Amino acid sequence: MRKLILRSIALIMLAALSYGIYYAWIAFPIITGYGAKILCSCTMLTGRAEQDVVANELGSGLLTLGTFKANYTDSSATASVFGLAKRKAIYRKGLGCTLVNEITEEELRAQNWKIASPTIKQQDTLAWPMGDRTSDSLDLSGYNVELLTKTVNEAFEEPGEEKNRRTRAVLVIHHGEIILEKYAEGFDQNTRLMGWSMTKSLTNAMMGILVRDGKLTVNQPAPIEDWKNDERSAITIHNLMQASSGLDWQEDYSGPSTATNMLFKKRNAGKYASSALSKHTPGEVFYYSSGTTNILSWIIRQAEGDETYHRFAYENVFHQIGMNSLVIESDAGGTFVGSSFSYATARDWARFGLLYLNDGYWPTGRILPEGWVEYTTTPAKGAKHGEYGAQFWLNAGNPNDVVDRTYPDVPSDMFYASGYEGQNVFIIPSHDLIVVKLSLTTGNAVDDNFFLKEIIHALPD
Repeated sequence: MRKLILRSIALIMLAALSYGIYYAWIAFPIITGYGAKILCSCTMLTGRAEQDVVANELGSGLLTLGTFKANYTDSSATASVFGLAKRKAIYRKGLGCTLVNEITEEELRAQNWKIASPTIKQQDTLAWPMGDRTSDSLDLSGYNVELLTKTVNEAFEEPGEEKNRRTRAVLVIHHGEIILEKYAEGFDQNTRLMGWSMTKSLTNAMMGILVRDGKLTVNQPAPIEDWKNDERSAITIHNLMQASSGLDWQEDYSGPSTATNMLFKKRNAGKYASSALSKHTPGEVFYYSSGTTNILSWIIRQAEGDETYHRFAYENVFHQIGMNSLVIESDAGGTFVGSSFSYATARDWARFGLLYLNDGYWPTGRILPEGWVEYTTTPAKGAKHGEYGAQFWLNAGNPNDVVDRTYPDVPSDMFYASGYEGQNVFIIPSHDLIVVKLSLTTGNAVDDNFFLKEIIHALPD
C-alpha cells in the first residue's frame, strides 16, 4: 500500500511538473512578447524612462516574472523569463515598435515602407483644433467651473492603498473648444499615450476612406481567398465591422489564447485571425473580437496596395485633422495591428473624437463619406443593450428603458472609442461634447457613468 501511495504521489508530481513545463512553454512567450513590445513603445516612441515603464506597465501579475531591458543603441527592447523565452521588439521611425515574430531581425529592419509626413509641422502657431494654440480668454460664464474642476480632479485621485487608478490625461471639449485639460505628473499635451482597442475605431476611419473612394463596400463578401470555398464565404465586411462574423475566437488576455497568440507571437495578425473556423451564422451573434479587426486591417491593406498603404490613412484622415502625433504600429509582416497598437497625444485623440462628433466633417471639408458616422453608430445585431456599432461602442440601449444603457445617466446618443486599462474618447452629440480620459487603470477605476454625468451637469443650461 505504501508503495502504491508513493507511486501515485510521484505520478501526480510528474503530471504537475509536465503541465507546468507545458504552460511555461506556451505562456512565457506571451509574457515576454508583451513586455518587449510595451517597453519598446513606451521608451522609444513616447520617450518615457525605462524604470518608470517597468515599474508601472510591467510591474504587476505574471509580468513580475520577467526581466525587461531597453537598448537605446539599436532602438529596441528585450524580455525574458528566468532567461527563457527571449523576445525582442525594434523601433522604426514612423512605424513605432514591432515584435520580431516569425521573421529574422535583419529581414524586419530591411523592410522599406513609404510612410507619411505631416504637411503642417508648427502646430503651436495654429489655433485649435488644427493646431495647439488655445484662447487665453475663453468665456466660461455659465459653466459650473467648480463642479467641472472637482469632477476631473477626482478622476486623478487614488482611493485606497493601492495606487492603481493612474489616470494620466483628461480633456473636456465643448462646442469645439478645450474647456479643461489636466495631466498626471510626468505627462503633458505632447506625451503620446497608448490607445489599445481605441485603435479599432481608427480602423473604422480607414475603412471609411476606402468606402468613400469606391475600393470596398461594407456589404460585399470579405475578400479572403481561403474563405471562398467554405461557409466563411458568407461573411461580409459589415459582419467583421460589427464583430458578428461568427468566427470561433478567444478574446481572452488572462493567458494563452488566439488573441494573445495573434498579438504577441504571430508575424501576420490578420492572416492568422482569418484561419479561425466558423462557429455561428454570420450576423447573428455579437462577439467582441480583436481578430476580426485585424482581418479588416489585412483586407484594407490588400485593397489599398503596398505602394500607398502605410501612408494613405495619415494623408486622407489623420494628418488632415492635425493628428500628427499618431503612430499606428504594424506586425512583422507590415500590416497595421488595427485592433490594438496605436499611440497619440490626448489632444490628438480629442481631434479624432471631433471628426466623428461633426459627422465626418472638418473645417477643411468632408473627410469621412456621407452617412458613415450613422452607419458606425447603428447597433450590431445581437449586441446586448445596443452596446456596439461598427468598431465603436454605443450607449444606445433600449430607448424605452433608461437603465438598459451601459451608462444610464448619460444620453443614449453617446458613442465612444474604448481601450484596455481605461482609454476612452467619449462622443456625446446631444451636448456637443467630447471627453477624453486616458489611464493605466488596473483597479479602483473611475465610475465613468458618474464622471460623465457630473461633467454634463457642469455645462451651461
